[in-house]
Amino acid sequence: MVTRLNPVPSYITLVGVAFMVLAGCRSEPPKTNTSVPEQQAPALPPTPSFNADSAYAFVERQVAFGPRVPGSKAHAACGDWMTARLTAAGATVVEQTGTVVSYNKERLPLRNIIGRFHPERKERILLLAHWDTRPFADKDDERTNEPIDGANDGGSGVGVLLEIARHLAAKEHGPGVDILFTDVEDHGQPSGAMGLDESSIDTWCLGSQYWVKNPHVPGYTARFGILLDMVGAKDARYFQEALSMQFAPAIVRRVWKTGEALGYGDRFVQETKYFVGIDDHVPVNKVLRIPTIDIIEYDPATQAFGPYWHTHDDSMEVIDRASLEAVGRTVLEVVWKER
Repeated sequence: MVTRLNPVPSYITLVGVAFMVLAGCRSEPPKTNTSVPEQQAPALPPTPSFNADSAYAFVERQVAFGPRVPGSKAHAACGDWMTARLTAAGATVVEQTGTVVSYNKERLPLRNIIGRFHPERKERILLLAHWDTRPFADKDDERTNEPIDGANDGGSGVGVLLEIARHLAAKEHGPGVDILFTDVEDHGQPSGAMGLDESSIDTWCLGSQYWVKNPHVPGYTARFGILLDMVGAKDARYFQEALSMQFAPAIVRRVWKTGEALGYGDRFVQETKYFVGIDDHVPVNKVLRIPTIDIIEYDPATQAFGPYWHTHDDSMEVIDRASLEAVGRTVLEVVWKER
């Protein structure tokens, strides 16, 4: 038996086709954007002004104490003054004392000074400079056994950081900042004097070597570090130091780019030079693994440091406000923009 299907009436077919055509022509409802708009970070307060006159006065005050040779009265008095300055700026001050042994087996008192701004914040930035001075003028032709003033080599980095310190308590955003003034940096073996003599390398930077093994906070770390050493001489130029480029190239590029943006491109030279055998940033990088750079003058005429280095010419006559401002303003800008 075969079941036959009745054909659909033609008018029903026409109605169905018309309905489908109309349905196909109906406009789609507008699509709504369901994505969440990006939230922009709140604007940061403007970076405070760096006062070069203030930084200069801080360098001048250090020199007025006399050579800051570890164990001397001038060293003790200057350390007390620095501690008072950090406290007045709103820092929690930690002093780290101990004894280290110099290249000639002399036992030297150590006094590292740390100013902590917003110590409750887990995230940190590290700024550092050494505050002791060379106990002899081994690069001079006269009075070689007498200590030097250390206006630039010792005084300039401290002066810049003390001026930066005046603003850090007001930094309510981003990581906290630690300012570390290292001691017994400049008591190294005369023959190698921060050069490439491997036998002398470990006799330098005794304060930072001590600190990385005994940090003021157990397990201390920081996002990055910036070391200032010999930054205040007239017409100083800061090439990208090779060890900094090895350990922390991204931080070098950020700092140099900031300096250029602020109008100091003639000073922050985008060229790498290998002229530092050891400085305080090396132990920080090697032991604590904090990416830390060294802003330090390079003199193309000597292919190393300025001619004043480790001589009695390292006096206030060397120091220039414009150099202090270029470095201080750049570092303050980098620190202030860190969220």
